[in-house]
Amino acid sequence: MDSLSRDYVIFAMSAKGFNSENSRYALTEFLKIVDKYHWVNMGDMKTGGYYLVGKEAIMEGVQDTSIVHGVFTSKEDLRGAVRELKAADLGVSITISGILDNVNEVLLDNNIKRHTVEVSLGVRGRTDRLPEEELLEVTTMCGHGMVSQTFVRQMLIDIKKGKRTPEEAANYLATPCVCGVFNPRRAQELLEELVDVWCMDEN
Repeated sequence: MDSLSRDYVIFAMSAKGFNSENSRYALTEFLKIVDKYHWVNMGDMKTGGYYLVGKEAIMEGVQDTSIVHGVFTSKEDLRGAVRELKAADLGVSITISGILDNVNEVLLDNNIKRHTVEVSLGVRGRTDRLPEEELLEVTTMCGHGMVSQTFVRQMLIDIKKGKRTPEEAANYLATPCVCGVFNPRRAQELLEELVDVWCMDEN
């Protein structure tokens, strides 16, 4: 779970009927600011993620109803982006996903008072039907559930057989995450840890 400290997603969105009209300009500016820092994925809920459609399509496809975002692996890059976004005062809502203490530190450094916090209370129901926790760490990085456990297992097999490097496998895992919040660098780190202990069933 230590890898969560290297996974931050910062979102921007407008509110329909309140400030959505012509908000695409502010949302595009948000992406331009994010692009100045070392992001590992970015996307637009309307257009797609970087590993699916590329940066140019994301930048050109922003709509008033878009939800745009960037994914960082370091607090330093997040801190810089937040500093610029505060100064830009774009007039749209900004949300950050990450370990609460780390996000709070970034906000305090920028003299920002947090508005709201949402936390996960865990998974309920038939948890016995879930894959191993190690695989869930990878699959749950895609909030829409588009990265399957079967896909992760296949990438581990490919790495074991020398067909792909962990980096190539992680980037490939990012492609079905249509919105682009999947963190391929965290996935690479997790795959590198898993592949050393993963056993293949050749039958």
